[in-house]
Amino acid sequence: EQIIMGLLYTILFISLVILFTVNLIWIFVNLGFWITHGIQSLLDSKNFLENIYYSTYLKWILLFDFLWLISLFSFAIKRKNFRTDSTLDYLYVDKVDNPTMSVVIPTYNEESAISTLVSGFLNQKNVNDVIVVDNNSTDNTVEIAKKLGAKVITKNKNMGFAHSCVIGLKESLSLDGDIVVLVEGDGSYIPEDINKMIPYIDNCDMVLGTRALQILSEQNTQLSMTHIWGNYILAKLIQIKFFSLLHMGSVSLTDVGCLYRIIRKDSLKKIIETFTDSTTQKIKPNFEFTLFMTIESLTHNLRIIEVPVSFKKRVGISKIGSEKKLKAIKIGFIFLWYILRS
Repeated sequence: EQIIMGLLYTILFISLVILFTVNLIWIFVNLGFWITHGIQSLLDSKNFLENIYYSTYLKWILLFDFLWLISLFSFAIKRKNFRTDSTLDYLYVDKVDNPTMSVVIPTYNEESAISTLVSGFLNQKNVNDVIVVDNNSTDNTVEIAKKLGAKVITKNKNMGFAHSCVIGLKESLSLDGDIVVLVEGDGSYIPEDINKMIPYIDNCDMVLGTRALQILSEQNTQLSMTHIWGNYILAKLIQIKFFSLLHMGSVSLTDVGCLYRIIRKDSLKKIIETFTDSTTQKIKPNFEFTLFMTIESLTHNLRIIEVPVSFKKRVGISKIGSEKKLKAIKIGFIFLWYILRS
């Protein structure tokens, strides 16, 4: 049933894009005709409005619009009881007393930011370990992290951002922490914000950060208007994908690109193997790991809560060039395709 609903969701989205485009073209074509021939058409025996009324094209468009609305209604009704198990999908409390935390930081040439980040997390009372997974940096990232007391994992070659995330998460499972933190190494986030997240972990499996609130963001960060609205739209598409008619979805999301998150160790164990291809043993995603981890968690019925976090200007430069509009749009389409096919 999940596969069928996923296929229906994909068909609904693609057909919506097509119908929206067709409707928009129809409106502009007729608007243009009215502007250029409107006065003359009023003098004809069959006026402009009659031409629209008797249009065969319009009738076909309205028919397909109606069929799409019927399909959407069927999808919503089918999801009326989606994830409404009283023992799994509603309020519960599984309190973590005096939690201990392991922090995973994937890095690549982050010598300008790593000192503040590592020392900041190690100064948090709940943090036992900081794991820095270095993607073959050519600067002093590794030396600085080791000097500050982080556990450093180095790689002989650059194997991608997702690979560093997964290696770090697997390493965290061998340590004593009850909760695992995942955060970028570019100085965009502040260690103190884990104190916002910890209270929610008593009610869920994973707490995500969101950068969507202006009052918690520095001015002129690397997130442009394109990034913010793109992240928001994609987040809502995920929310619709896990839609429940009774509660507007089993999760509420506003930001798909925020890596900053905490997850229970026992919950991480449920999804950690899904990050690796069982045949090739390669890490499945690349720079879209944030989205991948979120969707895998929802697919495995993990409880997720999103919490606003502070967001600062990146220290240093982007390693994937996401601040460029064309690059950001390309990444956005990769995210969209993954949401549709997952």
